[in-house]
Amino acid sequence: MAQAGRAEVLKQSLIFSSLSKNELEVLSQVAFERNFKPNEFIFWEGDSPEYFYVVVSGRVKIVKHSSTGKEFIIAFFGPGEMFGEVAVFENKPYPASAQAVSEVKVVGIRRDDFLTFLASHPRVALSIINVLGGRLRDAANRLKDLAGERVEQRLAHILLMLSAKLGLTLPFTRQEIADMAGTTTETAIRLTTQLKERGIIRTVRGKIIITDETKLRLLAEGPPRV
Repeated sequence: MAQAGRAEVLKQSLIFSSLSKNELEVLSQVAFERNFKPNEFIFWEGDSPEYFYVVVSGRVKIVKHSSTGKEFIIAFFGPGEMFGEVAVFENKPYPASAQAVSEVKVVGIRRDDFLTFLASHPRVALSIINVLGGRLRDAANRLKDLAGERVEQRLAHILLMLSAKLGLTLPFTRQEIADMAGTTTETAIRLTTQLKERGIIRTVRGKIIITDETKLRLLAEGPPRV
């Protein structure tokens, strides 16, 4: 990928979307490309935060592993989305691992190179603060959901969150949905079967299709409080 191509990828990211052509060209000069195979790890939890990345193609999942080896999916990132930047900006070890779901191409930037860029482009720091604030709010909401809701509510919330980002056809398996909802695959299969029987979703190989978003929202809200 030529430098102009890297600049175009960076511009797709929310943080860099407001940069001028010249600013993007400067940043793209220190960017590099990497390719990953399905299931290959881009970085591991606890690694030194040397780089952050923007997805060019494919899908990346951010995962935490419990002491028993159970995987919990925190988030998915697709083309134009950035990951790994929180650890880089804080200069603390990556708090979770990043793994390629499919064939993945990314554009990466080294921490020291980006800090040099920020020194001469301080307004970019304001965009970063806004994006990170949104990420923190999303994480807090996820923790609240996991702590206080029934499994079917958590599952409904996960589906709605994904559909807001990707549309009504979700390219996820029930195993992946289970990991995001913090439940077992068996429970996810049982609950998605119930949703199918109620006409709320359809499933095809490796995909879940939401067919009645209104009913799904009602399920996410839970029973009325009295």
